[in-house]
Amino acid sequence: MVELVKATLSDIPSMQEMVIQEVKDGIILERNEDEVATNIRSYVLAKEEGKLIGYAALHIHSSRLAEIRSLIVAEDYRGKKVGEKIVLFALEEAKTLNVEEEVLVLTYLPEFFKKMNFIEIAKETIPEHKIWTDCIKCIHFPVCNEISLVYKLAN
Repeated sequence: MVELVKATLSDIPSMQEMVIQEVKDGIILERNEDEVATNIRSYVLAKEEGKLIGYAALHIHSSRLAEIRSLIVAEDYRGKKVGEKIVLFALEEAKTLNVEEEVLVLTYLPEFFKKMNFIEIAKETIPEHKIWTDCIKCIHFPVCNEISLVYKLAN
């Protein structure tokens, strides 16, 4: 049974191990251990029998905008709704925190998010501070082929 839990500092080594290949492939933005530790409260982990099988972070940009970042599911668990459970948890957390308008994702798998009622948007509408704090670190910058989508939160 898949359990969703908030991350702790002791989870960081297994989290870093899980994304090694995706970081090398430029699918997930590299975040060093200090960055992950600083933002540890934003991560939710999917575990099965104590084993890490996936995770994501909910990053708050402003009172109006949050972002789901670094979503990953172990290969053996893909297609088993683990990613969907993580995203739904993050969306509920955004609502609990009273994020007013929307949750952003940047992804190479837009269909996954579209099935969950995310709507594709033009990258030009992404807040500029996102570009200069995160995107500039990406190996693909400035030629990005990720798709931008948002989930509109009901008030």
